[in-house]
Amino acid sequence: MLYVDIPTPAEINALTSQRGDACVSIYVRTTPVTQKAQADRISLKNLAKEAARQLEAAGIGENQISAIAEQLDDLIDDDEFWRYQAHSLAIFATPDNVRTFRVPNALESRVEVSDRFHVKPLLRSISFPQACYVLALAQKSIRVIEVAPDLPAQVIHVEGMPEDAGRAVQGTGIVDHWPSGRIHGAEGQKVLLRQFARNVDRTLRPLLAGSGIPLILAAAEPLASIYRSVNTYSHLAEAIIEGSPEAMTDAQLGDQARTILDGIYRDELAAWRSLFETRSGQGRTTTDLAQAAKAATVGAIDSILVDIDETIPGSIDEHGGIVFAQQASASNYGLVDEIAARVLATGGRVIGARKADIPGGESLAAILRYPA
Repeated sequence: MLYVDIPTPAEINALTSQRGDACVSIYVRTTPVTQKAQADRISLKNLAKEAARQLEAAGIGENQISAIAEQLDDLIDDDEFWRYQAHSLAIFATPDNVRTFRVPNALESRVEVSDRFHVKPLLRSISFPQACYVLALAQKSIRVIEVAPDLPAQVIHVEGMPEDAGRAVQGTGIVDHWPSGRIHGAEGQKVLLRQFARNVDRTLRPLLAGSGIPLILAAAEPLASIYRSVNTYSHLAEAIIEGSPEAMTDAQLGDQARTILDGIYRDELAAWRSLFETRSGQGRTTTDLAQAAKAATVGAIDSILVDIDETIPGSIDEHGGIVFAQQASASNYGLVDEIAARVLATGGRVIGARKADIPGGESLAAILRYPA
């Protein structure tokens, strides 16, 4: 099972606003397969050593370095923690605290030391998760299937999930055997199916809450439309896997779900790029780092697409002026990271993507709130 705890917008804002002498950001590629987690722990151990080296080079005091190292060592030694992982682990450590987030995306392993956290790689996890759940819903059976980027689709147990529609509503078996009475006929069938769908939606809430992961419905009509009418999860995908899921294997449902995920990703990017082209004709876009930094500082950026892989070291002053650095060190930070933080702080939207998805293949592309 894929265990995720993707940061909320409030948590992202808290991370980006953190300032201190010693802020360590570590990203580790992980596996949800517990038996293979030992290699991930070794990777974290090596990255922790690199963090200590960078802190020492920056002149950070021995007590602060030891406090961070102790917290990371405790994390490495926590067997229970490593039993429950996703595809990447983000760690943010200071001498006083360590925070972790497990995300479904496969991020590059890296360590960054500065006076602030390196949050940009997390933005893709918020923008375009590469995992989902499939709710395979039929009157006589229910499956919840977890779909991950590089693992076989698998059924997961959801506590309290009913076995079928009849037991969920009346405790008498399948829908065909419900007793007649005030509710009967085709209209009565829909009323009972709606009760069943509400039961399923309610049971799914603890699994889905806070995850931000898309839920893809696999169901035939009328149950598909009925479930949509009572769904309370905001990330239920528009596209569905049509037809009765009872005739499909977990692998087949997983394959169709991945196709839908690809479509969601393409549609969102295409919509953003189309808007970018429109706003370009109005003088309301930029791909220039210096201009974006000044616009972000004064709250002039509505939304921005940023490359999550590249790090351009430097610093930005309180007026948005950029100073580039020859190489990354604890005395500077990622410029695009800081621009993204300022956009978030002023209510803009930040979308993490790969360079190939950014107009012109640049490090960022921004839509402005008004002409420059």
